[in-house]
Amino acid sequence: MPTYEYVTVDVFTDRRFGGNPLAVFPDARGLSDAQMQDLAREFNYSETTFVLPPADPRHTAEVRIFTPTTELPFAGHPNVGTGYVLASRAQAVPDHFTFEEKAGLVRVHILRDEAGRPNGARISSPQSLSVGIAVPTDLVAAAASLEDADIATTTHEPLVASVGTKFVIAEVASVDALRRAVPDIGRFRHAVVELDELQGRFALYLYARVEGDATRLRARMFAPLGGVIEDPATGSANATVAALLTSLAPGSDVDLAYDISQGEEIGRPSRLLATARKTAEGPVLSTVAGNCVPVMRGQVEI
Repeated sequence: MPTYEYVTVDVFTDRRFGGNPLAVFPDARGLSDAQMQDLAREFNYSETTFVLPPADPRHTAEVRIFTPTTELPFAGHPNVGTGYVLASRAQAVPDHFTFEEKAGLVRVHILRDEAGRPNGARISSPQSLSVGIAVPTDLVAAAASLEDADIATTTHEPLVASVGTKFVIAEVASVDALRRAVPDIGRFRHAVVELDELQGRFALYLYARVEGDATRLRARMFAPLGGVIEDPATGSANATVAALLTSLAPGSDVDLAYDISQGEEIGRPSRLLATARKTAEGPVLSTVAGNCVPVMRGQVEI
């Protein structure tokens, strides 16, 4: 019976049992799609990753990302955590990895502590910012068990946006209102029926400005239809909001950095550092970075 090694790490934190847990299978050769999905469901983390040989030998690996219910084309904390795990196992730690994923190529820059040991990663989103449909404010408020007035629309209305994975992004009027948010699964189900453009996926990312600072944010992300009631730290969504807010900032040549906290409400405090850049000539590109802490390792027989 084949045996597969796994490693778990907490991502976007510098202490164990904070951040967002991730399971990584460093050598997933021989696993079928169904087995990968079964393993992701068994771990029941927001995501589990499976590392495979790359199609192009110039790249580091193919990385596949599964939630408990489905495969994702791209996600942030799985790439940060997988990059950290592979760097921690390498005899000679490179500065960068390149992962092949369904959304495209993901560039991973390894972060190091003062002694030169890997302690996290910064990833570049595989796609530039794309903005889709507007989503009715009342629908978003109801899905989060909030009042319509709790949703801020001065900077932008609730909308679908992506840098590799689509999210419904909405600003909340205050940190207090953000704390009060509770996902209403019935409303989530209603939304995907009402809005064909969501294509059955409704991952709701809410953020509030901390003390009015546009680059200090507090965030929460709910995706109950995907098996994630609330995510402790969502790298891809935070990279998306960094790109979105930068695209809306005054000026044609803008480079901004965002300090974002997430996970406090569910006891897994996380810190994410996101950047985005726009120019008059090109698309808006973003990165997201954070630290990682190892937690467990073991084997699974399939």
